[in-house]
Amino acid sequence: QVQLVESGGGLVQPGGSLRLSCASSGSIFSFYAMGWYRQAPGKQRELVAAITSGGRTNYADSVNGRFTISRDNTKNTVYLQMNSLKPEDTAVYYCNARDGTATLSWNVNWGQGTQVTVSS
Repeated sequence: QVQLVESGGGLVQPGGSLRLSCASSGSIFSFYAMGWYRQAPGKQRELVAAITSGGRTNYADSVNGRFTISRDNTKNTVYLQMNSLKPEDTAVYYCNARDGTATLSWNVNWGQGTQVTVSS
């Protein structure tokens, strides 16, 4: 199955920006969607943003208006532009391919994640 590698994380101050990348070993266009997730210590992994093969996007309420997900099918890469970062955005960020349909989809394979730390 497809292998995913996240990168671009780091330490930033509140209000700063980061651009995360998710490089896929295979085609991402064939999947229903690609998604970005995050997991903070002691908390459940949550969906942050998703983008379908057709370009439809979905964002968690906590990041809507600050984060932007995009994809480059020719490069088999998904991006997450994060602006106006807050300390509560601190987490390990993962991407995953989603297969299925609009009514039923599932995660295909997790990457290793990239750490995002927002702190002054």
